[in-house]
Amino acid sequence: MAVRSARPRDAEGRMSLGEHLVELRKRLTITTVAILVAAVGGWFLADPVWAALSQPLRVVAEAQGREATINYTAVTEAFDTKLVIALVLGVVIASPVWLYQLWAFIVPALHRREKQYAVGFLAAALPLFLGGCAAGWFVLPHIVELLTGFAAEGTATLLTAKVYLDFSLKLILAIGIGFVLPVVLVMLNFARVMTGASILKGWRWAILAITVFTALATPAADIMSMFILALPMIGLYYLAAAIAVINDKRYARKEAALAAEYGIDAAPA
Repeated sequence: MAVRSARPRDAEGRMSLGEHLVELRKRLTITTVAILVAAVGGWFLADPVWAALSQPLRVVAEAQGREATINYTAVTEAFDTKLVIALVLGVVIASPVWLYQLWAFIVPALHRREKQYAVGFLAAALPLFLGGCAAGWFVLPHIVELLTGFAAEGTATLLTAKVYLDFSLKLILAIGIGFVLPVVLVMLNFARVMTGASILKGWRWAILAITVFTALATPAADIMSMFILALPMIGLYYLAAAIAVINDKRYARKEAALAAEYGIDAAPA
């Protein structure tokens, strides 16, 4: 029985625009299904997660001798809150799937040997994403303490569930995604889209972007939390640049060896 070949590509393995769109639809479909399936399990974890997210507000309120409550201002808000938490948990639980789909979409034309780097990408991106989410979870109580501390003495803090949930989940997910971005740089380098030199050349813009990102993810008044998040992200950026430079040298040696074998002049890296 004949095996049907893959979609035709050019000599360099490039895909047409139409093939890219079909590939994108395929990757998005797999990602969506994985997140929805994981969100079913997340639904049963939503209540303890919501209790843990709201705990810092209660602890801070008790320490400051004030009252703090989370209120539902609409009939459907309690259901909506639980649904959002389940979906976010689905994103976290299904992170191995959508991280791989990200890799598979950006570098579909790699050779079989180079596709093995997907294992290394997942091995680095997954713990960094989860570690970033953990870092966001760690700084959340400090940010809640800082922001609620501006309330005048004798007042009560009344927050809607939607506003508080949106604030806390955005903080945690944004930091988790931010920790993955250096791995994406390495991935683009392995796909020969970016060189290590170009990554290093943009270090000023990278540090500026990281600073702005952490400033948006944390309150402007909480400088310490901003630096706690920015320093490891900057370190990960330089680590990604170093890996890219090493890979460029390995690739250049491979090209030089092939050029010497076939007696042709090697193009400059």
